[in-house]
Amino acid sequence: MTRIIFSATFFALLFISAISSAQQNFQYADSVRRANHIPELSYAVINDKAILETSALGHHSVNLPDTAMLNDRFHIGSNTKAMTAFMIAKYVEKGALRWTTKFFDIFPDWKRTSRKEYYDITLKDLLSHRAMIQPFQGENDPAIPGFKGTKQQQRRLFGKFVLQQEPVKPDSTHHFIYSNAGYTLATLMIEKVTNQTWEQLMINRFNHDLHLNIGFSWPENQKNKDTWGHTEENGKLAPVPSNTDYHLDYTEPAGDINIRLKDYIRFIQLNLDGLKGHNNYLKSSTYHFIHEGIPDYSLGWFNVYENGDSFSTHSGTAGTYYSLVQIDRKKGLAYIILTNSFSENTVNSVRLVMRQLKHSYSNHMYSAKAGF
Repeated sequence: MTRIIFSATFFALLFISAISSAQQNFQYADSVRRANHIPELSYAVINDKAILETSALGHHSVNLPDTAMLNDRFHIGSNTKAMTAFMIAKYVEKGALRWTTKFFDIFPDWKRTSRKEYYDITLKDLLSHRAMIQPFQGENDPAIPGFKGTKQQQRRLFGKFVLQQEPVKPDSTHHFIYSNAGYTLATLMIEKVTNQTWEQLMINRFNHDLHLNIGFSWPENQKNKDTWGHTEENGKLAPVPSNTDYHLDYTEPAGDINIRLKDYIRFIQLNLDGLKGHNNYLKSSTYHFIHEGIPDYSLGWFNVYENGDSFSTHSGTAGTYYSLVQIDRKKGLAYIILTNSFSENTVNSVRLVMRQLKHSYSNHMYSAKAGF
Protein backbone atom coordinates (compact mmCIF):
# COMPACT_ATOMS: atom_id res chain seq x y z
CA MET A 1 0.00 0.00 0.00
CA THR A 2 2.84 2.39 0.89
CA ARG A 3 4.45 1.76 -2.50
CA ILE A 4 1.16 2.50 -4.29
CA ILE A 5 0.65 5.74 -2.36
CA PHE A 6 4.25 6.80 -3.10
CA SER A 7 3.79 6.12 -6.81
CA ALA A 8 0.53 8.05 -6.94
CA THR A 9 2.09 10.99 -5.09
CA PHE A 10 5.13 10.97 -7.37
CA PHE A 11 3.06 11.09 -10.55
CA ALA A 12 0.75 13.74 -9.09
CA LEU A 13 3.76 15.93 -8.35
CA LEU A 14 5.12 15.23 -11.81
CA PHE A 15 1.80 16.24 -13.36
CA ILE A 16 1.66 19.48 -11.36
CA SER A 17 5.26 20.24 -12.31
CA ALA A 18 4.47 19.66 -15.99
CA ILE A 19 1.47 22.05 -15.85
CA SER A 20 3.57 24.72 -14.16
CA SER A 21 6.33 24.30 -16.74
CA ALA A 22 3.84 24.52 -19.62
CA GLN A 23 2.38 27.74 -18.19
CA GLN A 24 5.85 29.25 -17.90
CA ASN A 25 6.66 28.24 -21.47
CA PHE A 26 3.40 29.75 -22.73
CA GLN A 27 4.02 33.05 -20.95
CA TYR A 28 7.64 33.19 -22.09
CA ALA A 29 6.83 32.38 -25.73
CA ASP A 30 4.05 34.97 -25.86
CA SER A 31 6.23 37.66 -24.26
CA VAL A 32 8.97 37.01 -26.82
CA ARG A 33 6.41 37.03 -29.64
CA ARG A 34 4.91 40.33 -28.52
CA ALA A 35 8.26 42.01 -27.89
CA ASN A 36 9.42 41.17 -31.40
CA HIS A 37 6.09 41.83 -33.15
CA ILE A 38 5.63 38.30 -34.52
CA PRO A 39 1.99 38.01 -35.65
CA GLU A 40 1.56 34.29 -34.88
CA LEU A 41 3.73 31.68 -33.21
CA SER A 42 2.67 28.08 -32.60
CA TYR A 43 4.76 25.42 -30.91
CA ALA A 44 4.66 21.87 -29.63
CA VAL A 45 6.76 19.53 -27.52
CA ILE A 46 6.13 15.86 -28.29
CA ASN A 47 7.37 12.33 -27.89
CA ASP A 48 6.52 9.43 -30.17
CA LYS A 49 3.14 8.83 -28.51
CA ALA A 50 1.93 12.09 -27.03
CA ILE A 51 1.81 15.87 -27.29
CA LEU A 52 3.40 17.06 -24.07
CA GLU A 53 2.39 20.66 -24.65
CA THR A 54 1.24 22.85 -27.52
CA SER A 55 0.02 26.42 -28.00
CA ALA A 56 -1.04 28.84 -30.72
CA LEU A 57 -0.28 32.48 -29.93
CA GLY A 58 -1.17 35.75 -31.62
CA HIS A 59 -3.11 36.53 -34.79
CA HIS A 60 -3.27 35.50 -38.44
CA SER A 61 -1.91 38.87 -39.57
CA VAL A 62 -0.67 42.17 -38.21
CA ASN A 63 -3.73 43.74 -39.86
CA LEU A 64 -6.36 41.24 -38.71
CA PRO A 65 -8.01 40.45 -35.37
CA ASP A 66 -8.31 36.72 -36.21
CA THR A 67 -7.04 34.74 -33.23
CA ALA A 68 -4.36 32.10 -33.76
CA MET A 69 -5.71 28.55 -33.82
CA LEU A 70 -4.01 25.19 -33.50
CA ASN A 71 -5.64 24.28 -36.82
CA ASP A 72 -3.79 27.05 -38.71
CA ARG A 73 -1.54 26.28 -41.64
CA PHE A 74 2.10 27.33 -41.99
CA HIS A 75 4.54 27.27 -44.86
CA ILE A 76 7.56 25.27 -43.62
CA GLY A 77 10.15 26.21 -46.25
CA SER A 78 13.19 23.95 -46.20
CA ASN A 79 11.62 21.60 -43.67
CA THR A 80 9.97 20.31 -46.84
CA LYS A 81 13.30 18.58 -47.59
CA ALA A 82 12.77 16.01 -44.83
CA MET A 83 9.31 15.24 -46.21
CA THR A 84 10.60 14.85 -49.77
CA ALA A 85 13.38 12.55 -48.52
CA PHE A 86 10.78 10.58 -46.52
CA MET A 87 8.63 10.11 -49.62
CA ILE A 88 11.61 8.98 -51.68
CA ALA A 89 12.64 6.59 -48.89
CA LYS A 90 9.33 4.77 -49.29
CA TYR A 91 10.19 4.03 -52.91
CA VAL A 92 13.72 2.98 -51.97
CA GLU A 93 12.15 0.42 -49.62
CA LYS A 94 9.90 -0.71 -52.47
CA GLY A 95 12.97 -1.23 -54.68
CA ALA A 96 12.19 1.47 -57.25
CA LEU A 97 15.56 3.08 -56.53
CA ARG A 98 18.57 2.52 -54.29
CA TRP A 99 20.31 5.20 -52.27
CA THR A 100 23.37 4.45 -54.42
CA THR A 101 21.52 4.74 -57.75
CA LYS A 102 23.40 7.17 -59.97
CA PHE A 103 21.51 10.05 -61.53
CA PHE A 104 22.74 9.15 -65.00
CA ASP A 105 21.58 5.55 -64.57
CA ILE A 106 18.09 7.07 -64.73
CA PHE A 107 18.89 9.79 -67.30
CA PRO A 108 21.66 8.31 -69.47
CA ASP A 109 20.75 10.52 -72.43
CA TRP A 110 21.48 13.66 -70.36
CA LYS A 111 25.12 12.72 -69.92
CA ARG A 112 26.41 14.24 -73.16
CA THR A 113 25.15 17.73 -72.22
CA SER A 114 26.21 17.56 -68.55
CA ARG A 115 29.54 18.24 -66.89
CA LYS A 116 31.64 15.14 -66.31
CA GLU A 117 32.16 16.07 -62.63
CA TYR A 118 28.54 15.01 -62.05
CA TYR A 119 28.72 11.61 -63.76
CA ASP A 120 28.88 9.60 -60.51
CA ILE A 121 26.46 11.55 -58.30
CA THR A 122 23.92 9.33 -56.53
CA LEU A 123 20.48 9.72 -55.00
CA LYS A 124 21.92 9.93 -51.48
CA ASP A 125 24.54 12.47 -52.66
CA LEU A 126 21.78 14.74 -53.90
CA LEU A 127 19.67 14.43 -50.73
CA SER A 128 22.68 14.96 -48.43
CA HIS A 129 24.12 17.87 -50.45
CA ARG A 130 27.26 15.95 -51.48
CA ALA A 131 26.77 16.26 -55.26
CA MET A 132 28.64 19.60 -55.63
CA ILE A 133 25.49 21.16 -57.13
CA GLN A 134 25.20 24.96 -57.15
CA PRO A 135 23.13 26.11 -54.13
CA PHE A 136 20.33 27.99 -55.93
CA GLN A 137 19.25 29.75 -52.75
CA GLY A 138 18.59 33.13 -54.33
CA GLU A 139 21.99 34.75 -53.78
CA ASN A 140 24.76 34.75 -56.40
CA ASP A 141 22.96 32.05 -58.38
CA PRO A 142 23.56 31.61 -62.10
CA ALA A 143 20.86 33.41 -64.09
CA ILE A 144 18.01 30.94 -64.63
CA PRO A 145 16.13 30.97 -67.95
CA GLY A 146 12.35 31.31 -67.88
CA PHE A 147 11.35 27.73 -68.57
CA LYS A 148 7.90 26.95 -69.96
CA GLY A 149 5.52 24.01 -69.59
CA THR A 150 4.06 22.10 -66.65
CA LYS A 151 5.84 22.22 -63.31
CA GLN A 152 7.36 18.80 -64.00
CA GLN A 153 8.53 19.88 -67.45
CA GLN A 154 10.03 23.05 -66.00
CA ARG A 155 11.86 21.02 -63.33
CA ARG A 156 13.34 18.79 -66.04
CA LEU A 157 14.57 21.77 -68.04
CA PHE A 158 15.97 23.31 -64.86
CA GLY A 159 17.70 20.01 -64.03
CA LYS A 160 19.44 19.94 -67.39
CA PHE A 161 20.49 23.56 -66.83
CA VAL A 162 21.85 22.80 -63.33
CA LEU A 163 24.00 19.93 -64.60
CA GLN A 164 25.64 22.27 -67.11
CA GLN A 165 26.82 24.64 -64.35
CA GLU A 166 30.25 24.53 -62.80
CA PRO A 167 30.27 22.42 -59.62
CA VAL A 168 30.97 23.93 -56.20
CA LYS A 169 33.89 22.46 -54.28
CA PRO A 170 33.53 21.83 -50.54
CA ASP A 171 36.41 23.07 -48.38
CA SER A 172 38.13 21.55 -45.36
CA THR A 173 35.51 22.92 -42.94
CA HIS A 174 32.40 22.14 -45.02
CA HIS A 175 31.80 18.56 -46.09
CA PHE A 176 28.67 19.41 -48.03
CA ILE A 177 27.28 22.25 -50.17
CA TYR A 178 23.67 22.99 -49.22
CA SER A 179 21.71 23.00 -52.47
CA ASN A 180 18.01 23.39 -53.17
CA ALA A 181 18.69 22.29 -56.74
CA GLY A 182 20.01 18.94 -55.53
CA TYR A 183 16.53 18.13 -54.25
CA THR A 184 15.09 18.95 -57.66
CA LEU A 185 17.49 16.47 -59.28
CA ALA A 186 16.62 13.78 -56.71
CA THR A 187 12.95 14.45 -57.41
CA LEU A 188 13.50 14.04 -61.15
CA MET A 189 14.84 10.55 -60.45
CA ILE A 190 11.75 9.47 -58.51
CA GLU A 191 9.40 11.15 -60.99
CA LYS A 192 11.04 9.20 -63.82
CA VAL A 193 10.85 5.75 -62.22
CA THR A 194 7.29 6.20 -60.91
CA ASN A 195 5.92 8.19 -63.87
CA GLN A 196 4.27 10.55 -61.37
CA THR A 197 4.92 14.17 -60.47
CA TRP A 198 6.40 15.25 -57.14
CA GLU A 199 3.04 16.81 -56.29
CA GLN A 200 1.20 13.53 -56.98
CA LEU A 201 3.77 11.50 -55.03
CA MET A 202 3.59 13.79 -51.99
CA ILE A 203 -0.22 13.79 -51.98
CA ASN A 204 -0.36 10.01 -52.37
CA ARG A 205 2.10 9.31 -49.58
CA PHE A 206 1.13 11.99 -47.05
CA ASN A 207 -2.54 12.75 -47.71
CA HIS A 208 -3.77 9.36 -48.89
CA ASP A 209 -1.51 6.88 -47.04
CA LEU A 210 -0.89 8.80 -43.83
CA HIS A 211 -3.98 11.07 -43.82
CA LEU A 212 -1.87 14.19 -43.30
CA ASN A 213 -3.30 17.26 -44.96
CA ILE A 214 -0.34 18.82 -46.76
CA GLY A 215 -0.69 21.65 -49.27
CA PHE A 216 1.60 23.43 -51.70
CA SER A 217 2.84 27.02 -51.74
CA TRP A 218 1.46 29.51 -49.20
CA PRO A 219 -1.62 28.74 -47.09
CA GLU A 220 -4.84 29.96 -48.68
CA ASN A 221 -5.84 33.16 -46.88
CA GLN A 222 -8.09 34.82 -49.47
CA LYS A 223 -10.93 32.32 -49.29
CA ASN A 224 -10.33 31.03 -45.75
CA LYS A 225 -9.42 32.50 -42.41
CA ASP A 226 -5.84 31.36 -42.04
CA THR A 227 -2.31 32.63 -41.59
CA TRP A 228 -0.75 35.34 -43.74
CA GLY A 229 2.99 35.26 -44.24
CA HIS A 230 4.89 38.46 -43.50
CA THR A 231 8.05 40.01 -44.90
CA GLU A 232 10.03 42.84 -43.40
CA GLU A 233 9.78 46.18 -45.22
CA ASN A 234 11.47 49.28 -43.82
CA GLY A 235 11.77 47.66 -40.42
CA LYS A 236 8.11 46.64 -40.24
CA LEU A 237 6.32 43.40 -41.07
CA ALA A 238 4.06 43.53 -44.10
CA PRO A 239 1.41 40.82 -44.70
CA VAL A 240 1.58 38.87 -47.97
CA PRO A 241 -1.70 37.55 -49.46
CA SER A 242 -1.67 33.98 -50.74
CA ASN A 243 -2.56 35.08 -54.28
CA THR A 244 0.70 37.01 -54.63
CA ASP A 245 2.67 35.78 -57.65
CA TYR A 246 5.31 33.52 -56.20
CA HIS A 247 7.40 30.51 -57.18
CA LEU A 248 10.56 28.83 -55.95
CA ASP A 249 12.46 28.79 -59.26
CA TYR A 250 11.80 25.09 -59.89
CA THR A 251 13.01 23.96 -56.44
CA GLU A 252 9.59 23.25 -54.90
CA PRO A 253 10.67 19.80 -53.60
CA ALA A 254 13.23 21.61 -51.44
CA GLY A 255 10.83 24.02 -49.76
CA ASP A 256 7.21 24.46 -50.79
CA ILE A 257 4.93 22.56 -48.38
CA ASN A 258 2.35 24.08 -46.06
CA ILE A 259 0.82 22.05 -43.25
CA ARG A 260 -1.14 22.27 -40.01
CA LEU A 261 0.81 21.87 -36.78
CA LYS A 262 -1.25 18.84 -35.71
CA ASP A 263 -0.39 17.04 -38.96
CA TYR A 264 3.26 18.01 -38.79
CA ILE A 265 3.34 16.63 -35.25
CA ARG A 266 2.17 13.27 -36.57
CA PHE A 267 4.90 13.27 -39.21
CA ILE A 268 7.58 14.00 -36.60
CA GLN A 269 6.12 11.32 -34.30
CA LEU A 270 6.60 8.74 -37.05
CA ASN A 271 10.27 9.71 -37.09
CA LEU A 272 10.55 9.52 -33.30
CA ASP A 273 8.91 6.11 -33.27
CA GLY A 274 11.21 4.84 -36.02
CA LEU A 275 14.29 6.17 -34.24
CA LYS A 276 13.19 4.20 -31.15
CA GLY A 277 13.56 1.02 -33.20
CA HIS A 278 10.00 0.48 -34.40
CA ASN A 279 8.89 -0.15 -37.97
CA ASN A 280 5.91 1.95 -39.02
CA TYR A 281 5.31 3.53 -42.43
CA LEU A 282 9.05 3.17 -43.00
CA LYS A 283 11.44 0.66 -41.47
CA SER A 284 13.36 1.69 -38.37
CA SER A 285 16.63 1.16 -40.24
CA THR A 286 15.45 3.64 -42.87
CA TYR A 287 14.73 6.30 -40.23
CA HIS A 288 18.20 5.84 -38.76
CA PHE A 289 19.76 6.23 -42.19
CA ILE A 290 17.66 9.30 -42.97
CA HIS A 291 18.64 11.01 -39.72
CA GLU A 292 22.17 9.90 -38.96
CA GLY A 293 23.39 7.74 -41.84
CA ILE A 294 25.61 10.52 -43.18
CA PRO A 295 27.63 12.92 -40.96
CA ASP A 296 26.80 16.61 -40.60
CA TYR A 297 23.83 16.56 -42.97
CA SER A 298 21.99 13.34 -43.65
CA LEU A 299 18.76 13.21 -45.71
CA GLY A 300 16.74 16.35 -44.96
CA TRP A 301 18.22 16.75 -41.48
CA PHE A 302 21.28 18.44 -39.99
CA ASN A 303 23.13 16.35 -37.42
CA VAL A 304 24.00 18.39 -34.31
CA TYR A 305 25.67 17.22 -31.11
CA GLU A 306 25.50 19.26 -27.91
CA ASN A 307 25.89 18.51 -24.20
CA GLY A 308 26.09 14.78 -24.84
CA ASP A 309 22.83 14.72 -26.84
CA SER A 310 22.36 14.16 -30.56
CA PHE A 311 19.80 16.19 -32.49
CA SER A 312 18.22 16.11 -35.90
CA THR A 313 17.38 19.71 -36.69
CA HIS A 314 16.28 21.95 -39.54
CA SER A 315 14.89 25.41 -40.11
CA GLY A 316 12.87 26.63 -43.05
CA THR A 317 11.72 29.81 -44.75
CA ALA A 318 10.79 31.09 -48.18
CA GLY A 319 10.85 34.65 -46.90
CA THR A 320 7.38 34.94 -45.34
CA TYR A 321 7.19 32.18 -42.69
CA TYR A 322 9.84 30.64 -40.45
CA SER A 323 9.92 27.18 -38.90
CA LEU A 324 12.38 25.37 -36.65
CA VAL A 325 12.35 21.71 -35.60
CA GLN A 326 14.69 19.82 -33.31
CA ILE A 327 14.51 16.11 -32.55
CA ASP A 328 16.43 14.94 -29.48
CA ARG A 329 17.29 11.42 -30.60
CA LYS A 330 18.62 10.41 -27.18
CA LYS A 331 15.64 11.55 -25.10
CA GLY A 332 13.01 10.75 -27.73
CA LEU A 333 11.60 14.28 -27.70
CA ALA A 334 10.91 16.77 -30.46
CA TYR A 335 10.37 20.53 -30.40
CA ILE A 336 8.46 22.31 -33.18
CA ILE A 337 8.06 26.06 -33.64
CA LEU A 338 6.12 27.61 -36.53
CA THR A 339 5.70 31.33 -37.26
CA ASN A 340 4.07 33.40 -40.00
CA SER A 341 6.83 35.99 -40.41
CA PHE A 342 10.44 36.15 -41.46
CA SER A 343 12.96 38.68 -40.22
CA GLU A 344 16.11 38.69 -38.11
CA ASN A 345 13.91 39.36 -35.07
CA THR A 346 11.73 36.36 -35.92
CA VAL A 347 14.73 34.03 -36.21
CA ASN A 348 16.25 35.23 -32.95
CA SER A 349 12.90 34.98 -31.17
CA VAL A 350 12.33 31.42 -32.32
CA ARG A 351 15.80 30.49 -31.08
CA LEU A 352 14.98 31.94 -27.66
CA VAL A 353 11.71 30.01 -27.45
CA MET A 354 13.46 26.83 -28.56
CA ARG A 355 16.07 27.28 -25.84
CA GLN A 356 13.33 27.75 -23.25
CA LEU A 357 11.45 24.62 -24.34
CA LYS A 358 14.56 22.48 -24.35
CA HIS A 359 15.54 23.75 -20.93
CA SER A 360 12.08 22.91 -19.57
CA TYR A 361 12.39 19.32 -20.78
CA SER A 362 16.06 18.83 -20.00
CA ASN A 363 15.19 16.47 -17.14
CA HIS A 364 14.94 12.90 -18.44
CA MET A 365 11.65 12.36 -16.54
CA TYR A 366 9.83 13.96 -19.45
CA SER A 367 11.26 11.65 -22.09
CA ALA A 368 9.43 8.87 -23.86
CA LYS A 369 11.61 6.37 -22.00
CA ALA A 370 10.16 7.55 -18.72
CA GLY A 371 6.66 6.96 -19.98
CA PHE A 372 5.41 10.49 -19.35
